[in-house]
Amino acid sequence: MIYIETMYGFAHIQDLGRFGFRNFGIGHAGAMDALALQAGNLLLKNEPNSAAIEVTLGGFSLTFDCDTPFCLTGALCEAFLDDQPIYSYWRYTAKTRQRLTVKRLTMGNYLYLCVAGGFNVPKVLGAYSTDLKAGFGGYQGRLLRAGDHLATAKRDTFLSSISIEPIDFTNSIHLVASSEFTAFTVQSQQDLQHQPWRLEKNSSRMGYRFRGEQKLNLTQPLEMLSYAAPMGTVQVPPDGMPIILMADTQTTGGYPKIACVIEADLGRLAQTPLESAVHFSVISHQEARERYQQNQDYLAQIRRKVNETR
Repeated sequence: MIYIETMYGFAHIQDLGRFGFRNFGIGHAGAMDALALQAGNLLLKNEPNSAAIEVTLGGFSLTFDCDTPFCLTGALCEAFLDDQPIYSYWRYTAKTRQRLTVKRLTMGNYLYLCVAGGFNVPKVLGAYSTDLKAGFGGYQGRLLRAGDHLATAKRDTFLSSISIEPIDFTNSIHLVASSEFTAFTVQSQQDLQHQPWRLEKNSSRMGYRFRGEQKLNLTQPLEMLSYAAPMGTVQVPPDGMPIILMADTQTTGGYPKIACVIEADLGRLAQTPLESAVHFSVISHQEARERYQQNQDYLAQIRRKVNETR
C-alpha cells in the first residue's frame, strides 16, 4: 500500500492499454511511453503489462506502508527516498514508512512509478489503464490526488539495488508513409522531413500538435470517409499543420494521413519537450521492423540482467 501525500502533476494508473473495443468507440488509453513502462516492470520481475503510475510534467510525494521494491522510468527526474537522492532506471527497496519525493522532471514528460507486483486495481475491459475521457479504469477512473491509498500486489519484499541503461532521448522521429502520402505535393513530402517542427504547448495525451514554417499541402482537395485512427497517425487538418495522434486518441478520424510514427519511436516522441524542435524522416517498413526489434532486444537485456540478480 502507498499513501499519496502531495501531487503537483497529472498522475493516473496505466498499463499497455485496452485492446479489442475500438469498434465500440472505446479508446486504447495506456502508457504514453510503453517501452519505459515495460522496462520498469521487467526491472522489478513483474509482467510487462503490470499497472504503474504515469506522472505528467510534475512531482509528488508518497509514503510506503510496507517494504516495497520500486523503480522510476521514463523521464529523468530529481527524486529522493527520505533524504537520499535516487535515480531513474534504478531498482530500490523502500522500507515501511519511507517517503518517496519527486521534485521535478529534468528530462522528458512522462515518469513511471512501478512497484513489485504492480498496483492492485481492477481490470476494466481487460486493462488496468485509466480512460480519463470515459471515466473508468485505473483508480476510480480518475486522476490521482493527495490522500489516495493505492494497494500494491506485493510479491518480493526485498530486491537488491541494480540499474539499467535509460532509454535514449532524441528529437529525431521516424515515420512510415501512410495511405495519403502521395496525395500531398512533392514539396510537402520533402518539407515534412527537411524542416523542423515545433511541438506546441497545447499538445496532450490525445494529440501532439506541430507547427512549421511551411504548411503541408494536398495536390487537390480531398474528402475522405472516417477511418480507424491508431496512436502514431500523422493527420493533416486544413491548416496544413500536422497532428500526431497519441495514447488517448479518438477511435476514428477523417483528416488525410501523410504518415505514421513507427512503433519503436512512439515513446521517444512522447518524451519530447514542449516547444522543442522535432525532425521527421520517412523510412521503409523493413527499417521500422528492425528498429522495433532493437527495442525488443533492449527489453531482453533487462530480463537477462534481472535474472542474474536477486
